[in-house]
Amino acid sequence: MPVERLDKMKMELRRGALVLAVLAALRQEFYAYALRKRLGDAGLEVDEGTLYPLVRRLEEYGLLVSEWRRHEGRKRRYYKTSAEGLKLFGELKAEAANLNESLIKLIKG
Repeated sequence: MPVERLDKMKMELRRGALVLAVLAALRQEFYAYALRKRLGDAGLEVDEGTLYPLVRRLEEYGLLVSEWRRHEGRKRRYYKTSAEGLKLFGELKAEAANLNESLIKLIKG
């Protein structure tokens, strides 16, 4: 399989999981760079060009809330999962668990 196709398929697989990961991570408040580090520490490396637009989009959807604050002399925007985002997180988490269970059955044969 060509490397380009494999990379494209990996990206598609990660796209939906990334939304769930961001909602999960932001149950605790983070600014965007710290969120990126948190995801990376959990084994989910995400580049800025993917993460930052996703965070802004999730906020536009009402799934995140944010607030500007000064920290160590710099202004940073802190994000947290909103009440609506927490509800959706619970639903997506259940769906991901069901999907994972089904995939394991199929993969194992």
